Amino acid sequence: MTKIIIVDDHQLFREGVKRILDFENSFDVVAEGEDGLDTIQLYEDFSPDVVLMDINMPQKNGVEATAELLEKYPDAKVIMLSIHDDESYVSHALKSGALGYMLKEMDADEIVSAIKIVANGGSYLHPKVTKNLVAEYRRLSERENKGSFHQTEIRRPFHLLTKRECEVLQLLTDGQSNRAIGESLFISEKTVKNHVSSILQKMSVNDRTQAVVTAIKNGWVEVR
Repeated sequence: MTKIIIVDDHQLFREGVKRILDFENSFDVVAEGEDGLDTIQLYEDFSPDVVLMDINMPQKNGVEATAELLEKYPDAKVIMLSIHDDESYVSHALKSGALGYMLKEMDADEIVSAIKIVANGGSYLHPKVTKNLVAEYRRLSERENKGSFHQTEIRRPFHLLTKRECEVLQLLTDGQSNRAIGESLFISEKTVKNHVSSILQKMSVNDRTQAVVTAIKNGWVEVR
């Protein structure tokens, strides 16, 4: 059973997320908090496996609360919740030690999947966030190259992945969700999930974000 704490200053949002998680038999929402100030006490009282943390709260925001929690409990697993998908928010969340970044617009299946990934030791970034981080990578590369970005020749990893898996990896880098990838390639969402699992296993990475970062570093995908 995965024990979860939700820390968010909007009661209706907390209740909505709790209802979603209550349908998952392996999840147990053990406590809720209204502000980042509540985090450490709740963590000590309930010993959760995952903390869902709002990034914007009135007294102590999620970034501050996460950094403070991890300083005292380094093994704590925090997923940040936010309405913001730009890279500045994501960067601050990751620097604080959060292992995940979810957008509040996510549907129920995505929320459940993200929590399972982090609970099992991985990390999770919403596809929109991944796309923006890739854009930021390109912007920084352009700055380093004095305004021009010349990506080296793309070397698809056919020695490691099938042609279809290479297509899926490229679309992951583009920030597309499983559903969008399925629509682009005219395959089912279940088939996309199977391809993603195969990609992660073959690349020896834990999650989609690590797969994208590895692919960019190796020149296996186009940064566009």
